[in-house]
This record gives sequence, C-alpha cells and structure tokens, in this order.
Amino acid sequence: MISRRNFLQATAGAGLAVGGTGRLWAEARMSLGQAEVLSLSDGRMVLPSSFQFGGLDPDVVQPVLDQHGMDLSSPLQPEVNVTLLRDAGRVILFDTGAGTSFMDGTGLLPDALDAVGIAPDDVTHVVFTHCHPDHLWGVLDDFDDPMFANATHLMGRREWDYWFNPATVDQIGADRASMAVGARRRMEALEDRIVFFDDGEEILSGVAARATFGHSPGHMSFELRQGGESLMVLGDSVSNHHISLARPELELPSDQDPAAAAGVRVGLLDQIHSEKARVIGYHLPFGGMGWIDRINKEYVFVPM
Repeated sequence: MISRRNFLQATAGAGLAVGGTGRLWAEARMSLGQAEVLSLSDGRMVLPSSFQFGGLDPDVVQPVLDQHGMDLSSPLQPEVNVTLLRDAGRVILFDTGAGTSFMDGTGLLPDALDAVGIAPDDVTHVVFTHCHPDHLWGVLDDFDDPMFANATHLMGRREWDYWFNPATVDQIGADRASMAVGARRRMEALEDRIVFFDDGEEILSGVAARATFGHSPGHMSFELRQGGESLMVLGDSVSNHHISLARPELELPSDQDPAAAAGVRVGLLDQIHSEKARVIGYHLPFGGMGWIDRINKEYVFVPM
C-alpha cells in the first residue's frame, strides 16, 4: 500500500500542494494540440477491499496485488482525478468530484481549482461520465446551489434517465440506495440546465462521447482530439491500475453490471493499447495521466 511519504515523493514532479489543514492534493498536466489538459485531485477515497474484489478468487487477485505492494486484506485508497480541458476560452470539467458530504478525504476540487487560478464561475462546461457520488455530488455547493453557476452541464441521456427515474431507488439494491437518493437530489437542481447527448456524438468541438456502459447503466468515456493528438478520458471504465488491467475480463462487484463492464474493459484496453492513445483515469495513480502498455500479456498503466 502506498504511504503518504511515497505519495509525496512520487508526485513531486507532477505538481503538489499541501493546504494549511494538511490536506494533500496533486496536479498533473499535458498539452493536447493548442489546448491544455489538467488532472486535478478531489482527494483520495478509502474503501474496503471487498468493494472491488468481493467474490473473486484470492489466488487470482493476490498475485496481481503483490506486484503493486498491496494486500487483499488492506483497504483501497484510490485517487479521485478530475479532468479539466482549457482551450480557446473554454474551461471544461469532466465530472465534479465528491463534494463535502460523501466521504472524508474527498471534496478538494475547489481547492485544486483555486490553486491553478480557476474560479468555479470560470468553468464554461461540465461533462459527466456518470452519476456515482464521487463524480456527481460536487456539482452542488454546501448551500445546495450549483457550484458551477455559469456552466453548461452535459450528460448522456441513458445515464440521466436511469438515475432520474424515481423507481431506481427501489430497484438498485439496499447497498446502493443512498447513491440513488443523492443522485436524484442533485439532478433535480440541474434539471433546467442539463443538455443530453448520445453515444458517438461530438458533444463539444474536439470532444466525442464513447459509450462504456457497465460500471453504471449509461457510463460514458470521452475522446479529446486536437489535430493529430488524442486523449481518452476513461472515467471508471478502467477503475483501478491493478486487477482491471492485469485481468480485465474479471467481473468486479464495484461495477453495477459486472459482465457488461468487463466486456467493455477488454475491448477498450485493446483499442487504447493498439492506438497508443494517452489516457486519464479517474482512479488511476499519480493523477491518472499516462499510457496503457502491455507486458507479459498483462496491461499496465505507465504514468507520465
């Protein structure tokens, strides 16, 4: 398990700030044609290992975790990386972090934005991958007003229809019911300002939607393209840098439809690797920016 000291050392070259409260956030950036892409940290989650590995064969999982200095009995501590695209007067956020009411250790996106000189009112567009708490709940401030008041908000139609349906809370299962309640409350605040899109659409100039259903019913990833350069915003289609890459075919309990998500993951990783595309993963380490390589028949994440 990565320690705070190792995290500080590893992120020293990627941009680092430690606030007066001792909270840590990291920032990484890259150019994409004439645009700038930043990965801003909303913090770090702490999850039981069963969240991703429950029901899987320990004899399969533990050897993969060994390669990363992790143990099946230890909690997971994934980063929460929010992508920001800055180009020609546009400031586009992909997801909004968890806000302050979801989990300790998250909700740092406003601090990260402030540190790179961006105010919430400067954000022109907010694009959602899906409606899980760590991606959606930061869309409202502590007074339940829209955090990004001047922004156009965009979401896949299928994802909106699922979470806005009042029947979802009774159908999703007891362990996810609070997620449905929280999503619906925030979506009600966005109802009059949301713009819908479907798979394959260029939703903004240089931003194309790619259906990656499975982690959530309408989960979307996004291909950012400038000239001959491209970058894939993965969201949670690849939700970790260990099992999801070494054994992408495994069905993970963190996905709402594990079988569909595994099928998407296998195809997406093959495409990304063959095209040598750059990626940003919402829960990949070191800001989530890098490439997907293949070593000894296993995919690996190579950070920038």
